[in-house]
Amino acid sequence: QLQLVESGGGSVQPGGSLRLSCVASGFSLDYYSIGWFRQAPGKEREPVSCISNADSSTNYADSVKGRFTISRDKTKNALYLQMNSLKPEDTAVYHCAADRMMVDLCSINYGMDYWGKGTLVTVSS
Repeated sequence: QLQLVESGGGSVQPGGSLRLSCVASGFSLDYYSIGWFRQAPGKEREPVSCISNADSSTNYADSVKGRFTISRDKTKNALYLQMNSLKPEDTAVYHCAADRMMVDLCSINYGMDYWGKGTLVTVSS
């Protein structure tokens, strides 16, 4: 089955950290642009961070720069998001995504080749 499966979400206090994981099954991420998106209750889906398939460059939403780090492990066919200094406004369902054609995956919000079901991150005191 071709799919992306996220894990690592949970509840954390402000200032805390979480590490999200996304594992692909049934296909290799090697030639895909990959990234993390999130959707908070009542808000639009937004890109968080992406890795380009062209040059492995990374980009981040302004709201997470300096706090979040995206990485990949080709041997595990996986994508990660290390989230530090979490804030209540980071509360959302986090999804991973992959697309073969898009160089900058974070430039789109819909239409990716693969989309995970998501993992919930709640930041609250």
